[in-house]
Amino acid sequence: MFGIKKKKEVMKERPGLVVSSKPNSVVSEQFRTIRTNIQFSMVDERLQSLVITSAGPGSGKSIISANLAATFASEDKKVLLVDADLRKPTVHKTFRVRNNDGLTTLLTDRGVSVEDMVYRTHISGLYVLTSGAIPPNPAELLGSKRMDELMKEFEDKFDFVIYDMPPILAVTDAQVMASKVDGTIFVLPKGQATKEAVFKAKELLNLVDANVLGAIFNRVEKSNDHYYYYYGEE
Repeated sequence: MFGIKKKKEVMKERPGLVVSSKPNSVVSEQFRTIRTNIQFSMVDERLQSLVITSAGPGSGKSIISANLAATFASEDKKVLLVDADLRKPTVHKTFRVRNNDGLTTLLTDRGVSVEDMVYRTHISGLYVLTSGAIPPNPAELLGSKRMDELMKEFEDKFDFVIYDMPPILAVTDAQVMASKVDGTIFVLPKGQATKEAVFKAKELLNLVDANVLGAIFNRVEKSNDHYYYYYGEE
């Protein structure tokens, strides 16, 4: 159904997709723990869409988004990873696919179908939608009624949808999307995010009534494994 008309199946990914390349590693186990905690955080409520963001750049949020999407897909779920960072997209680099078209194409051309734009990855159940061309008005596109329509369509076609967003302090894009999804995860890189930046980011999310499920503490060194990730509920 997906990836037949225009897209070829993705066969390789960057080493950063550790849950695929090293499924038995400490890092992969941490992602499984994150998945479990997310599921338990909304056990009595609907949880089908998730925004991943951070306070500032260089947090590793995009690699975390990709690994988390792959981890959810490992539960026999049909998962879509959407590159909604329409300013500095990276999903196409992680999965080594073209980015000539994608989310912005769907937002601006109603004659294009979701099936035409989505890549099927080599990981069972995992699909990706790249950003497409970088537009001059990302926040306006993400806040549009057309985006609402697409989000509903994504949720009709997939069990779980993860949106990789820009840092919240840099632009309003993450705020816009956090108000639309079921939950938001905040990435905190060790030694980079200041207390002031974190509080400011949380304040911005509160302004749009975002459902912040918790934070992932990223880039903490551990012996015998390059990095591990820790998830902490609020």
